[in-house]
Amino acid sequence: MLLRWAESMRGKVHAVAESLGNLLVETFHYLALFAIGAVTAWAGVVAFLGMIEKGSISVDDILLLFIYLELGAMVGIYFKTNHMPVRFLIYVAITALTRLLIADVSHHHRPDMGVVYISGAILLLAVAILVVRFASSKFPAVAAGNRPQRLRDSEAETLD
Repeated sequence: MLLRWAESMRGKVHAVAESLGNLLVETFHYLALFAIGAVTAWAGVVAFLGMIEKGSISVDDILLLFIYLELGAMVGIYFKTNHMPVRFLIYVAITALTRLLIADVSHHHRPDMGVVYISGAILLLAVAILVVRFASSKFPAVAAGNRPQRLRDSEAETLD
C-alpha cells in the first residue's frame, strides 16, 4: 500500500515537473523568437534608413536587405511550425557570399583567387540545396506512429 502511494506520488511529481519544464521551455522559445524577429526588423530598418541617408543604394545594400528578409522569413516559419527550414539557412549563406563577392569585385576591381573560392562556395551551397530537396522528396519526414508522412517541400527539410 505504501509502495503504491509512493509510486503514485512519484508519477504526479514527474507529471508536474514535466509540465512546468515544458511551459518554461516554450516561454523561452517564444520570447527568443520575438527578440530575434524584433532585432532583425530593427537591423533592416536601420540599414534602410542608412541607405536613404547616404542618398544612393548599391546592389550590396539590396542584398543586405534580402538577407534581413530571409532571416525574418525563417523566424516566421519557425514560429508557425517549430521547424527550422534548412534551405533558408543555405539561401542566407548564398546571399551573404554573393554580397561579399560583389563588394570585393566592385571595390578592388581586380579578380583574384578569392573570387574563385567564393564562387566555388556558392556552387557548393547550391548543390547542397539540391541534395536537401532530393533527400526531402525521396525520404519524407516520419510521423509519430513511424509511418512516412508526406509534407510540403518547405516543411520536409527541417531541423527539429
